[in-house]
Amino acid sequence: MIKSMTGYGIASTDLESSKYTVEIKSLNSKFLELSLKLPKAFSDKELILRNDCNKFIERGKVNITITIESVNNDKKSATIDQKLLKTYYQQLKSVADDLGDQSSNLLQMALNFPEVITYEEDVVSDEEWQALYSTFKQAMDNFQVFREDEGKVLLEDLKLRISNILEFLGEVETLDPRRIPVVRERLTQVLEENIGKENIDGNRLEQELIYYIDKLDITEEKIRLKSHCDYFNKTLKMADANGKKLGFISQEIGREINTLGSKANDALIQQTVVRMKEELEKVKEQLLNVL
Repeated sequence: MIKSMTGYGIASTDLESSKYTVEIKSLNSKFLELSLKLPKAFSDKELILRNDCNKFIERGKVNITITIESVNNDKKSATIDQKLLKTYYQQLKSVADDLGDQSSNLLQMALNFPEVITYEEDVVSDEEWQALYSTFKQAMDNFQVFREDEGKVLLEDLKLRISNILEFLGEVETLDPRRIPVVRERLTQVLEENIGKENIDGNRLEQELIYYIDKLDITEEKIRLKSHCDYFNKTLKMADANGKKLGFISQEIGREINTLGSKANDALIQQTVVRMKEELEKVKEQLLNVL
């Protein structure tokens, strides 16, 4: 079953003092490009969350935002190091006096110096971490459901495009038998008009026709194209179906379609080949978003 790389998942958990929210968004990408924003208090848990993302998300340009809202609007307490503040202020005032500067914002400047103001560090309890991690996993589950639903839409469209290619291949198979007699008739007519019917060596003509017709034969291309399309459909049903594998198969399909078109030497078949290429381009566009 295929999944889309485009996904969205969100989950929230309310505790007595805080509300935890995890939001996951993703777009298509060849690799996993992960942007994880979480509160500083949980920075030591970032590796755990990233490992889970590598395991479950696999590929995509992913943005994960984790926020904590305080229900009681409690503010972290701040402490001013008065001794350090006075030292900075006196040094600034001394320099200002020497330079004759009458600046009035020396106190504000001193307050902005390192370690003058310190804030109480958040201490995360096991209960808070479990609440956040549970919220993260719920958001991930919702994200995966979204990807699976999008994947079902992609699946139906891909099946339709491959079905259309096979239908066009059926038209080619219908047109193919009339192509060789037309080529034979055309070559014979050209020879008769240029060197005369009585001067044509029948045996040599047959040998040349066999050689020329062999160059135009598209039997192998038709067989391989059908085989690749059947394998594409089979891969769509596999549990481990993925965009990269399907992309490789689509390249083989394109190679056979191109060869078939170049060897056909028939206007109607080449028109049908153009329609095949249009369908294959739509397949490739969709595969860019398949996980």
